[in-house]
Amino acid sequence: MVKVGILGATGYAGIELVRIAAQHPQVRITSVVSQSFVGQKISDIYPNLRGIVDTVCEELNIDEISMKCDVVFTALPHGASKTVIPQLIQSGLKVIDLSGDFRYNDVSVYEKWYGTKHENPELLESAVYGLPELHRDKIAGTCLVGNPGCYTTCSILGLVPLLASKLVYTNNIIIDAKSGVSGAGRSLALDYHFCECTENMKAYKIATHRHTSEIEQELSLVAQEEIIVSFTPHLIPMKRGIISTIYANLKEKYTTAQLLDIYKKYYKDEFFIRIYDEGQLPETNHVAGSNFVDIGLVVDERLNRVVVVSALDNLIKGAAGQAVQNMNIMFGLDEKMGLAAPGLYI
Repeated sequence: MVKVGILGATGYAGIELVRIAAQHPQVRITSVVSQSFVGQKISDIYPNLRGIVDTVCEELNIDEISMKCDVVFTALPHGASKTVIPQLIQSGLKVIDLSGDFRYNDVSVYEKWYGTKHENPELLESAVYGLPELHRDKIAGTCLVGNPGCYTTCSILGLVPLLASKLVYTNNIIIDAKSGVSGAGRSLALDYHFCECTENMKAYKIATHRHTSEIEQELSLVAQEEIIVSFTPHLIPMKRGIISTIYANLKEKYTTAQLLDIYKKYYKDEFFIRIYDEGQLPETNHVAGSNFVDIGLVVDERLNRVVVVSALDNLIKGAAGQAVQNMNIMFGLDEKMGLAAPGLYI
């Protein structure tokens, strides 16, 4: 059994980690940390866990965690993880970090987009970007994974086959993405109040969203050239889910069927990526509650442009589910273990 600790367990991503880990046949949750709810049962905070996970929330104690855990998931705010993770690593633990602190190959990119100095740049050299479909072998051999962002996972996986096969021009890729409100986390802010969100939709952080830098980093590695994208996120009135609509201009004439065949061949061994047949496109309720990424596309023959639509659950494949997928890889388990259930749909 893999002994698991979860830091920041009462946030939305953290509680999804608890829920998924509780159903995992090779996991035992040995530590649940929440500074805001020390001494309270996690099932009192999230009653859906009653009788399943009644663990009492602890304050952070690195020495105690190091004695009773094999791996720690850090679902902490950006900036907080990098003060804790070095101690966890020094204690011999494997760490999967859900913040943005260890997702970057170049510390200057992190510091530019996050507007803060990185206190442990030396750890970036050993950290692996936790997108299994791109970095599975490296994930298996590391002790520190930077779990990708939700918009990032959805957008990268929607584009990879096009860039790997050099089918599109790289100077004018547009990503239009829409996310449910849980993507903002559980903290309170006016923008996320019910009356501000319901029956409303808005774009935000145009040309400045931090996930842009992650998308560009990973797509540049795939394309073997510098990729710059136009990325616009939107907030939409639903709890969970992301859908990305991606536009790229084709270098040559292709039909929808031809490109779908390329996608299906590229992802043929990836259980968690489902490519739709011609005439079908993914929807967020196809993936809600699951670790799947669903991808469909259409070629606009008038413009010789491909429009790719990708969808995932921002809390699962976009956060907690992907983190457990990475854990499975790190411990030599079946990558699908604990994650193969279908989505909720309704």
